Amino acid sequence: MNNENGFTLIEMMIVLLIISILLMITLPNITRHNSKINSTGCEAFVKMVEAEVQAFYMDKNSYPQNISDLVDEGYLKEGQTTCPNGKELSIQNGSVEVK
Repeated sequence: MNNENGFTLIEMMIVLLIISILLMITLPNITRHNSKINSTGCEAFVKMVEAEVQAFYMDKNSYPQNISDLVDEGYLKEGQTTCPNGKELSIQNGSVEVK
């Protein structure tokens, strides 16, 4: 008698069907919470930039005029002037605001 180990085509199709159903259930939940994830990321980024503004103030005894001053002085990396949701940041009298 020939004893071959392995999965049959039907067993593989059932596994793929189950995986597909699980993906169809989870993907809409992930995309629904995407905006909440981006806004939370923006809040965290604003707090980080506020800390860098305070570090700039402690080093220079004046607040930066705009966000590019932080980039020029090395407090932020190039391209770190927007939130994860794409909104721009601005600095007004040492306070960080989201446009």
